[in-house]
Amino acid sequence: MAEPAREELSALAAIFCGPDEWEVLSRSETDGTVFRILTKAEGLTGVDVPLELVFHLPVNYPSCLPGISVHSKHLTRAQSMTVKEKLLKQAENLLSEPMIHELVLWIQQNLRHILNQLETGSGSEKCTFATGMTVDDGLWITLLHLDHMRAKTKYVKTVEKWASDLKLTGRLMFMGKIILILLQGDRSNIKEYLILQKTSKVDVDSSGKKCKEKMISVLFETKVQTEHKRFLAFEVKEYSSLDELQKEFETAGLKKLFSEFVLGLVK
Repeated sequence: MAEPAREELSALAAIFCGPDEWEVLSRSETDGTVFRILTKAEGLTGVDVPLELVFHLPVNYPSCLPGISVHSKHLTRAQSMTVKEKLLKQAENLLSEPMIHELVLWIQQNLRHILNQLETGSGSEKCTFATGMTVDDGLWITLLHLDHMRAKTKYVKTVEKWASDLKLTGRLMFMGKIILILLQGDRSNIKEYLILQKTSKVDVDSSGKKCKEKMISVLFETKVQTEHKRFLAFEVKEYSSLDELQKEFETAGLKKLFSEFVLGLVK
């Protein structure tokens, strides 16, 4: 991680020093840092709305945009997505410099205005919401590897819901002890999926207590190429053999991906 980003994290920890205001959720030399900030902003009725903002700083941040996820019991899913899109749009104006504190201040000052635009939204404003995503245009594809699933039924339903909410297609694949998630969609939505995967209590530990997913790895990420199949839906599939799994990848135009990243998981 670049020095400006390290300094920014130290400053943020000092600024958001109240109870539960700040929590580092994960650190990795390859995946970067994920942290959570709890704050409040004025809503439509003038009452403060609690906001949980989860930021993912990739290793090359601030040269690239952070991943952003917005959660609040007082906002609908559509409102939360719009707030996220507006934050990402604002982040584009701050690229190459530490921006998290400025983004938090910006949403504190602008939440009511954004929600009001949604309530009264003209056609042009709705169009802005729909297209104002990130600089990463086009479809992306990401392959994830999970170490295990103890609460399989609940876990699968959660993954299906996240994929549906974020308009992601692809496959949740089981073959023996191998568990793979292949996601295809807008890159910012894939980033939000990863934040949900790493920060939600989606499984249980060996004692049966709910726990966050700590044993997930990103095997591959790239922009969808012409030879790649466009998945029309997100499906859960079980494979009885390695050959069967390989055929799934080959049909999707991902033969090289299978050879480079999946074969090595078979012991």
